[in-house]
Parts: sequence; C-alpha cells; structure tokens
Amino acid sequence: MSLTVVEGNFVAAEGKYTLVVGRFNEFVVESLVDGAVDTLKRHGVSEENIRIVRVPGAFEVPLAVQRVAQQKRDDAIIALGAVIRGGTPHFEFVSNESSKGVAQVSLDCGVPIANGILTVNSIEQAIERSGTKMGNKGAEAALSAIEMVSLLRQLEV
Repeated sequence: MSLTVVEGNFVAAEGKYTLVVGRFNEFVVESLVDGAVDTLKRHGVSEENIRIVRVPGAFEVPLAVQRVAQQKRDDAIIALGAVIRGGTPHFEFVSNESSKGVAQVSLDCGVPIANGILTVNSIEQAIERSGTKMGNKGAEAALSAIEMVSLLRQLEV
C-alpha cells in the first residue's frame, strides 16, 4: 500500500486574487496590503490579476468577501484588516463576527479565503504583526491563498 500526500505549493502562483481590505486602523492595514501584494507579485502573480476592494472596517469585510466570491472571478480572496482591543466589548464582537463571517463565506462559496485580519490586544502588537518582528500577516495570508489555489487545482475532479 502506498501513501498519497496532496499539498499545495508556491511555484506556479497563477490566478486572480482579490484583497478585501478594512480601512479602519489604516496605519497598520496598509502595511498588510503592501505585504500581501508584494508576496503575490514575487510569486508570479501579475498586477492585472490583483484587485483591491476597500470597506470601512473588519466588520464589513465578510459581506464584501461574499459578494466578491459570488462573482466567481477570483481563484482566492485575501481578507485584511486590524481589530485592536479597546476598553469595551466592541473588540470581541467585531473580531468574532469578522472571523466567523469570512470562514462561512469560504465554505459556502468554495473559494479559498485567507484570513489576514489582525485581532490584537495593543497597537504595539498590531505594528509587530504588520511588518516588524512578528513578520507581516498580510504576506502570510497571501502565501496561504497561493498554496490553497495550488492545492484545490490538484483536487479538481
């Protein structure tokens, strides 16, 4: 008996990608966008195959992701945003609902959606995860999207 392993790769990163970006906390989010776009381009995705859709904040991301997925234009969608904990329960609601919404759209539409929405306790953590000592979570989300596109192509019937 032979074991079969199927996994995506980053070699032939072709396809169309849309970034759905929450503008709130823009000083952090723009670094995520830059990281994602740079990663896609470095892996061979041409600029004409990258689209950016901007929404007010992380809470609005799932609806825009759903609409983009329904267009059946993209091979993958990358959700980006930043939710930073404040002194009220608002953080819990926004971070939970944006995460659940993005995951649900991916399952409902069958399109890979990489969740690069930061949910952090402080501005310092947000800055660390948008390009300093903790890496760039936008770039990581782009890598996940590329890998999932490759994987799903291998699993096509």
